[in-house]
Amino acid sequence: MSGTAAPPDEAGIIAEVAAAHDSATPLEIGGCFTKRAMLRPVQAGRGLSLAACAGITLHSPQELVIGAKAGTRMSEIAAAVAAHGQHIISEPPDFSGLFGGGAAQTLGGVVAANLSGPRRVAWGATRDHVLGVRAVNGQGELVRSGGRVLKNVTGLDLCKLLAGSHGTLAVLTEITLKVLPAPERRGTVVLPGLDATQGVAALSAALGSPYGVSAAAYLPAEAASQVPALAWLGGPVAIARVEDFATSVAYRTDRLRAELASFGRAEILDDAASVAAWAAVRDAVPLHGETGAIWRVSVRPSAGPAVAESVARAFAANWFLDWGGGLVWIAGPATAAAHEAVMAAAKAGGGTWLLLRAPEGLRASVAVIPPEPPALARITAAVKAAFDPKGILNPGRMYAGV
Repeated sequence: MSGTAAPPDEAGIIAEVAAAHDSATPLEIGGCFTKRAMLRPVQAGRGLSLAACAGITLHSPQELVIGAKAGTRMSEIAAAVAAHGQHIISEPPDFSGLFGGGAAQTLGGVVAANLSGPRRVAWGATRDHVLGVRAVNGQGELVRSGGRVLKNVTGLDLCKLLAGSHGTLAVLTEITLKVLPAPERRGTVVLPGLDATQGVAALSAALGSPYGVSAAAYLPAEAASQVPALAWLGGPVAIARVEDFATSVAYRTDRLRAELASFGRAEILDDAASVAAWAAVRDAVPLHGETGAIWRVSVRPSAGPAVAESVARAFAANWFLDWGGGLVWIAGPATAAAHEAVMAAAKAGGGTWLLLRAPEGLRASVAVIPPEPPALARITAAVKAAFDPKGILNPGRMYAGV
């Protein structure tokens, strides 16, 4: 690339995109570029960083709303809401341990990738909590969608379209999020010694209980051994989290343990151990030592164990399950054969897949997300053409040549 521009404000971003549009120069869009190794390599002649376009622009704790420029570090936003006893609902993960590098991830990057952590199973994805956005399309035009209050219902809801588009439709410049009061305490019911099918059955029972489970995961022995808060159990574990006031958490974890008694004797992790365990699940700590490729497969929870078992038969896989079994994390060799095995397992389970991390050569030569059916692909192409007619924004990021 010929260099990377880092405008300090929205006007500068508009100018950069407009100039790139006029010269048909492809741009690699990013914040601190912490996710450069994610999905396909971008084919661009110049970089555009949002890192300098930072700062909280709105914080109304009474209204449960925070707004910030796209380059604002997630750590700054988390600290700002925590100071008022609140938290970011979707519990977005930090993948620095998977991708390497010491740069902090930004709000724009989290929303553009729609990154959501363990709480997604109960509270929805990041895109579900985006109230409004400001963005610059591929022609250098400012786009606004949504608002800055919870009861905003005006206009087209482009927030959900742009969240998860990985910067291929528009450059996010400012985002408003809904937040919620943070729990006073957390407790985790731990069922040791179950196989994956038994573990997911237990998690399903926990999620279907009246005790407000906010996260549910299954870690086989190898994965659990990488999490200090769980390693002492010495084997596979199914874990279910409850969050609320201290007295409520104590009561509900005890009742949940009793309700799951048919799956075996359960342990209960206290607040500190729960925080540590779920941070490890959120950030995929069990896979941090892996040097090959990493995939995420989304299926119905009951199909998660079969997907894991299928890939484990195909290659030496390290894996664990989040979202009650519906999210299968897989690490294995960075080969086309392993990629084919993951795709086949996801298809057999009726789900979808994403090649989260791999060497550039593999990411450039295989599909990193499932190809769309022809009818849907035509809609995708039409949306892309409307937002970015010259195809200058993160070209090739999701699909080859697009």
